[in-house]
Amino acid sequence: MINQRLFDHFSIDTTKNLGLRATCPRPFDTVLVDRNGSCFVCECSSWLPQSIGNLQISELGDLLNNATHAHLKQSIKDGTYRYCNEKHCSYLLDDRPQDKFKGETADRVKFIRLGLDDSCNLRCPSCRTQKIFLSSGVQLRRKMMIIDKLVNFITQNGDTHVHVGSDGDPFVSLVYRYFFRKIRPLENVTLSLQTNGLLIKKMYQRNRDIFDKLTELNVSIDGASQQTYESLRVGGNWSILRDNLEFLQSIKKDHRFKIVFHYVIQRANYTEMTDMVHMAEHFRADKVWLNKITDWNTMDNFPEHDVTNANNVSHLHYRSELMRVRGIANEVDVKVEMPTLGHET
Repeated sequence: MINQRLFDHFSIDTTKNLGLRATCPRPFDTVLVDRNGSCFVCECSSWLPQSIGNLQISELGDLLNNATHAHLKQSIKDGTYRYCNEKHCSYLLDDRPQDKFKGETADRVKFIRLGLDDSCNLRCPSCRTQKIFLSSGVQLRRKMMIIDKLVNFITQNGDTHVHVGSDGDPFVSLVYRYFFRKIRPLENVTLSLQTNGLLIKKMYQRNRDIFDKLTELNVSIDGASQQTYESLRVGGNWSILRDNLEFLQSIKKDHRFKIVFHYVIQRANYTEMTDMVHMAEHFRADKVWLNKITDWNTMDNFPEHDVTNANNVSHLHYRSELMRVRGIANEVDVKVEMPTLGHET
């Protein structure tokens, strides 16, 4: 049932007891589907790395009623959170995680996160070593079969919110374009998307009705200047990005979705954190997330890039820059979130 080697890999102590009285709703109302079709009952598979099963061989409804899912939910109900990664989960890293766990839990999936396809038009060093695009073959057909299963589940599930992206770009992926076509007639679906922002104008002309389902559009940027942006978002174009961000402002009011900027902090861009906050304010974003970089085994000598690590030679300067961000956070007209950075200052 429980694969202990997974938890050892993530250095998660499964004998711990966090003693939390508040109940995190994610294992009760959320499913994440990864690129292989494995299902996780959390927003992030590294926060709670135990899969409840795979959609290639099972239906989602069956997985949600199996013993593994029940066991994981019990670890939240009893307050131990023994299978959760308190070193990475943004909720558990918060000073008062119980403040994030408001509301009643429900034994019905309300949120689905799709991480099925990492096809993208960029090759960011922090994410991959080469450009990835799935265009044909057995893998594509297998992923579309999983989409069919998910759409069948959603059709009978009632109101469902689906987050698409963070693995690749939903406007590039043929898998996600197939998903958009399948859910187009469904009235019980709302969407949030994570994109690099370069194809928003182009795809809007073809998918205006999909934008009607949007509650939130997340844009991953990682640089507040042309030089930094184009070095970290390899294949990106600073001018095209800004043109698309301007376009977002023009359609935001009509479709009433929120705009969120995402910024992965690393050696090459930590000095532009404050500039990113001001950039988010300029483009009238609702929120900007400053995120700790994750090691996906794609960068040579990862510790050199992780300035949030106390052993990094740039760490003290990074902390100084982080203090600047915290200093302006309450003065700008955009919400600044940085829970994975802890409370270093």
